[in-house]
Amino acid sequence: MKVITKLLDLQRTIQQEKTSGASIGFVPTMGYLHEGHLTLVEEAGKNNDTVVMSIFVNPLQFGPNEDFDRYPRDVQRDTELAKDVGVDILFIPEVEEMYKGTQSVTLSVTERVEVLCGRKREGHFDGVVTVLTKLFHLIQPTRAYFGLKDAQQIAVVEGLVSDYFFPVEIVRVPTVREEDGLAKSSRNVYLSVEERREAPTLYQSLAEAKISIEDGERNPDAIISMISENIQENTSGKIDYVEVYTYPELAELTSLHGEIIIALAVQFQQARLIDNIIISVEPEEDLKCLER
Repeated sequence: MKVITKLLDLQRTIQQEKTSGASIGFVPTMGYLHEGHLTLVEEAGKNNDTVVMSIFVNPLQFGPNEDFDRYPRDVQRDTELAKDVGVDILFIPEVEEMYKGTQSVTLSVTERVEVLCGRKREGHFDGVVTVLTKLFHLIQPTRAYFGLKDAQQIAVVEGLVSDYFFPVEIVRVPTVREEDGLAKSSRNVYLSVEERREAPTLYQSLAEAKISIEDGERNPDAIISMISENIQENTSGKIDYVEVYTYPELAELTSLHGEIIIALAVQFQQARLIDNIIISVEPEEDLKCLER
């Protein structure tokens, strides 16, 4: 594995890969790697000649109440994990490399950000698209891999790629889960023993909502109520949101149809957990035809 910290070195290396005709799978991260990141690398390795990972704690993604300096970092551990899982090129730049001087052009996301987690993280996705624009230009990936646990981020990135004609395929990778269904997250370690017992209720509630939709339910409010009641009755967590939208547009629905996302966030004492499912829903008219 080649570890690179400078932009010019990265550009030279990528040019060599491109000249040889190699396809490039790219996994962008902010480090402190966990199983979700490693799964992305494994997926990238299946369909690409070269796997590139970036580790960069992007200051533009942090709001005024979020501490950039306290974000967990362990570059030595991350480097070892990246090598073990099959990363070919690991790019670890300093902030000064990625943001040299005052930016003369800024990017602002205007759609898909006023809902879900984006509602409370003003400017966060502006930072996401800014750093990804830089990384996409530097790495010129054939495919870029993102986990569906953060489905709103994928929706924003797909919008960026579509609007600005980036020649990269965005690959959605399913959420990595524990045996009991709980989405894997570094935050899970902050759950108490009792909260960890309760936490699988989040995914179970989503799964039950999916069954209800398959049985014919098309009212978004009914689905939201079903999930909310299940979480309130079976956990000590406080619901931040339970929401249903079209996907990836993240537009409101009066009746469930097409590709939709059902997403939730629940605050436990020391951990805020998020989860979602994305499903394709037959229009109610088509469902009635099938029943006949």
